[in-house]
Amino acid sequence: MTQEEDLDQVVRHRIRSLRVARGWSLDALAARCYLSPSTLSRIETGHRRIALDQLVPLARALGTTIDALVERDDDDVVIRAEPQSTPGLTTWLLSRERDLNGLSVAKMRITAERPLEGPRVHPGREWFTVLHGTVRLHLDDRVVLVHAGQAAEFSTMLPHAILAHDGPVEILSIFDRDGQRAHLAGDARPEPPPA
Repeated sequence: MTQEEDLDQVVRHRIRSLRVARGWSLDALAARCYLSPSTLSRIETGHRRIALDQLVPLARALGTTIDALVERDDDDVVIRAEPQSTPGLTTWLLSRERDLNGLSVAKMRITAERPLEGPRVHPGREWFTVLHGTVRLHLDDRVVLVHAGQAAEFSTMLPHAILAHDGPVEILSIFDRDGQRAHLAGDARPEPPPA
């Protein structure tokens, strides 16, 4: 089987799987993407090649993107996170860098050795859940304790800092692109104004 035939098969399988998962008949999907049910049936069964001008309405009707329909499957589904450490903070990136929706998932271990830096501000939102220990979350002028089993979500336009409270803490955090740049890829604090 050629690489092109293999990709066609993947796309056909995804179209059918998404249709079935939504509980739609061939007629129901065909009506949503303005194809005839027989054309859609031939696409799903491989008796007709999928044209690019058919992929757009199919993706839209199925609530997905063309990228998601044609993305190659990974043979290796295990993410082997390598710890990245700075004083008082160890981070394991648990999502792949090419994540299409721009979210990153990271496990973080924070200890008292983490230097108390000024709170950070950046566009976006942040979410974390505490796996072990207690987080001391500084949000502007407030301090909130978040215990194991609890989660927090907040606008990152508020000055914020996440610190350990009474011992080490482990959290699982989800960042959007802005949060990833701020917390996983370096210092996002604004540069001081020129003198």
